[in-house]
This record gives sequence, C-alpha cells and structure tokens, in this order.
Amino acid sequence: MGLDIEEQNLKWMIETTDLTKRFGNFTAVKNLNLRVKRGEIYGFLGPNGAGKTTTIKILNCLLNPSSGSARIAGFDIRKDVLKVKTITGYLPETPFLYEKLTGKEFLDFVAELYGVDDARKERKVNNLLRMFTLTEKADSLIQGYSHGMRQKIGIAAALIHDPKVLFLDEPTIGLDPKSARMVKDILRELVNRGSTVFMSTHVLEIAEKMCDEVGIVNHGTLIASGSIETLRKSEQGDSLEDIFLELTGGPEYQDVMRYLED
Repeated sequence: MGLDIEEQNLKWMIETTDLTKRFGNFTAVKNLNLRVKRGEIYGFLGPNGAGKTTTIKILNCLLNPSSGSARIAGFDIRKDVLKVKTITGYLPETPFLYEKLTGKEFLDFVAELYGVDDARKERKVNNLLRMFTLTEKADSLIQGYSHGMRQKIGIAAALIHDPKVLFLDEPTIGLDPKSARMVKDILRELVNRGSTVFMSTHVLEIAEKMCDEVGIVNHGTLIASGSIETLRKSEQGDSLEDIFLELTGGPEYQDVMRYLED
C-alpha cells in the first residue's frame, strides 16, 4: 500500500489545517493548526473539556471533522483511512478490552487484525508481555486484571504492530510509579527509533519531563505550542504548571490565587 514512511523523508508526521469539530451548536475543536515532527513526543495539554480527546479521535479516523483537514505521515484522514489506521496505534483513556479473552489471546487477536505474520506475532506478544511484567498473567482472563494491568495490556496492544505514530490519551493513569517509569522509557525508545508519540495527560510533571514539544488547548483552541523552553521564555513562567495555569486558569483560578494572597 505504499506505506514505507522512511522513503518519503517526511518532516511532519502530524499536520492539521483549520481542523474543526462541531456537535450541534457546540464547537469542541476550533481551527486547530498543528505540526508535529517525526521522532518526537508531543504533549497535548488542556483542562477537562478542552477538546483533547475529540482531536485524538479525529486524528485516528474515529470521528469526522466538521471542516478543515489533517494528514498523518502524509496520508489524508478522510481519503486514506485504512492507510492511517495501518501506521498508527491508539490507546484511549479507557481501553476497550475483550474481558473474556486472556491477555495473550487479546494481543494475538490484535496482532492478527493488523496482519502481523505468525512468527513475528509470537515474538512480539511474548516480548510485550515480558516488558510490561504480565507474563505470569498471560493466560488469565482480562476480566480479572487490575486497573493498572488493563492499562498495560492496552498499551501493549497499541504497540503490537510497531506503529509509526502512537496516540495515547492519559497513558499513565492508574499505573504505579514503576510501571509509569517503564512506559516513559518505552516511549522514549520508540521516538529514538523514529516513531512519533502524540499524548494527552493531566500530569504536567510527566509532560515537562517527557515531551519534546507541547501544545496547550482551551475551549477547543490552541493557545500555545512549542518546546518547554520556548514556552518559558514567551509566557514567562518558571514551570509548565505555572504556564498552564496562567493560560487556562480562568477567573475561578484568579479568584483562588487572590484569596491565597490575602
């Protein structure tokens, strides 16, 4: 299908132009213009209801935009849906898992959906189970997994076909510190190999330590984008948390700060 990304010598793995999504009279995403480079972790930040999950679903061809356009590794999200899905991995905030399958059966199933050949599938499944310390639970039904284990099997499924672009919606939620650190190390290794990670998170400390660049959205609009250092200089904040709260805090946050200063 002409999916050799390396031969295309692409600079931008994710591009959106005036991307907009409306639900009736409500605009969830408004004229979004993003450029995400190949081989970087991009943090997509914003308050609850800012449009983060809606944007990720559009970029994964799960929602159609109302207007505007987007390309993933050069492929149009409207015209090249199958190609986009072939080269992307997606972990929603609450992963959909088949609870009557064992962890190994679930990974086998997802690998077959992506057309991973049998020899490679066996190796990938075993490696991922071992990597996420799930080997001992590989033959247990997912319905008995803890929240953290479900999160880990969901991430493993998103990685099973070696995606070129990985979309993660709150990937570390429910993970213990050791597992969260493992996920961070895995993501960094992926981008070192040339993949691109686009992730939303409410944990600003994680974003500050992990992400090469971040975008901050509020009410569906991108209000800041760039490296942490660039944002520090332009917004004059000492930390990503300071910058985030200054840009998105709103009148309620300002009232709290005035109260604390009294």
